[in-house]
Amino acid sequence: MYPVARQAIKHLVADGRYDYIETGSLISIHKNVESIVIPSEEEPINMYPMDYEEFRWAMGDVATMPLLKEMYQKSQSLGDGVNRKLMLDFRLYMLVGGMPQAVNTYLQTHDFSQVDKTKRGIIRLYLQDFNKIDPNERAATLFNAIPAQLYKNSSRYQPTQVLENTNNERLAPILHMMEESKTVNIAWHADDPHVGMGLTTNRGAYKMYVCDTGLFVTLAFWEKDFTDNIIYEYKRKMPSVSAC
Repeated sequence: MYPVARQAIKHLVADGRYDYIETGSLISIHKNVESIVIPSEEEPINMYPMDYEEFRWAMGDVATMPLLKEMYQKSQSLGDGVNRKLMLDFRLYMLVGGMPQAVNTYLQTHDFSQVDKTKRGIIRLYLQDFNKIDPNERAATLFNAIPAQLYKNSSRYQPTQVLENTNNERLAPILHMMEESKTVNIAWHADDPHVGMGLTTNRGAYKMYVCDTGLFVTLAFWEKDFTDNIIYEYKRKMPSVSAC
C-alpha cells in the first residue's frame, strides 16, 4: 500500500540493526512498482498453502505421515478400520484446505461454518485484487468459472464459454497475471512431454485449478448458504467412524 517504504528497505537493511519481512499479495506487489526502485537486498520467498503433511502437523499429528511412508515402502496394508479413519482425515484436509487462516479457524473453533466464512473472506480478497488490475472483471469471471469448467470434464478450459468476444491472444496477459499471483494453478498442454516442456507448450490449451482445495470447495458451492451445503455433512459421521 506504500511502495516508497519498500524502496526505503535498502537503507534500513544497510543500517544493520534489524531484519525485515515484507509481505503482501503478489498482485499488489507486482502492481505497485511503477515509481520505485526495487531494492537488490530483497530475497523473495514464495509462500504456498499447507500440504497434507503440514496440515497434519498443525493438527498435532506427527505420527501419521511417517507411518504411511513406512507402510508404502513395505507394500503393507493398514487394515480397513485404520484406512477408513485416515481417509476421513484426508477429507478433512480437502474441506478445510491449507490456507493458514482457514486452518487456524478450524483449530480454534472446530466449526465448519466459521471455516467456510474465513475461506469466503479470502476468495473475496482475491476477487478484489483481480479487479484492481482488470477493471473489466475478466480475471474474476475466469476464476469464478473454474469449478464449472472442471465439472464438465472437458479436455481444456474453454474461455469462450465464460467470456464473450474473447480469444487466447486477448486473454494471454490476464492468464499470465493470474498464474503469477499464485491464486490459481494452470496446467498447460505440452505436445511432447518427453522433451523440455517449454519447447512444446501450447498456450492455447490449458486447465485451470484453484490454488487450494479448501478454497475450491467454497468456490464450488459459493451460491449456497453453509447450512444448505451438504459437502460438510460428513462431519456428523466422524465420531462413530473415528472410533474404529
